[in-house]
Amino acid sequence: MKTVNFGRSEKKVTHIGLGGEGVLRTFDRLDEARAVILEAIELGVTYFDSAQAYSDSEIYYGSVWKEEPGLRKSVFQTSKSASRSKEGALEDLQNSLNRLHTDYLDLWQIHDVRTDDDLQVISGPGGALEAFIEAREKGIVRYIGVTGHHDPTILTRAVNEWPLDAVLLPVNPIEGLLGGFLTQTLSLAKEKGLAIIGMKVLGGGHYILPQLNITTEMLVRYAMTFDITLSIIGCALPEEVREVVAAVENGKLPGQEKDIMEDSLKTYASGLAFYRGVK
Repeated sequence: MKTVNFGRSEKKVTHIGLGGEGVLRTFDRLDEARAVILEAIELGVTYFDSAQAYSDSEIYYGSVWKEEPGLRKSVFQTSKSASRSKEGALEDLQNSLNRLHTDYLDLWQIHDVRTDDDLQVISGPGGALEAFIEAREKGIVRYIGVTGHHDPTILTRAVNEWPLDAVLLPVNPIEGLLGGFLTQTLSLAKEKGLAIIGMKVLGGGHYILPQLNITTEMLVRYAMTFDITLSIIGCALPEEVREVVAAVENGKLPGQEKDIMEDSLKTYASGLAFYRGVK
């Protein structure tokens, strides 16, 4: 599978990563989750998404890395903390390392930044940003990032004001219509040399997309039309991992098909951006 540099670094990652949703965001489904993780590894995926808040996802990954510590060194393991204080974030980091059976993270992300208050608390005295910078300086994490899908203006401010290596933002046809994340946030992140990771690639479209003949393959290839480093997709079954990897190998969606897809979704744009908190 083709790889690219992770932002400004020389570290290489695949164009697709295994997302922390799907079977990974569950409890007590170890065998099913391991099957998905191992399928991704078998197909050459190197980027693995997780979070402190994602149920047993870190435990599932950790069960694999504990058995094969050499394999851990060949992949790009991420996690996230939604704690807003330095103390809380450092506690989350230690918990993540323990659950993942690793002594470092390739990427640690400030999770789900939504409001001006979030920005102020995180970057203020004793805020979580201090923990992230300290962990990077000590080598406990290689890179730090921020995630957000609620307000593109807030996420753009984080990208502009914080010393980050990466940003995780939504990339799908609805965002292509609404603008914000894929205009101002993405442009600034690119200007700063950050790694740009696409999430919510399949959006909430499973409620209506089948009737519009929009497939998973089309959505994955749609995301590839933007200047991002990689997309992450949550999978429930090994077959879904294979479907996503095959989609990436088929390349970007042609421009005309991209335009047709966006046009077919104009009526549904606000409703499908539920993760933005649209009322």
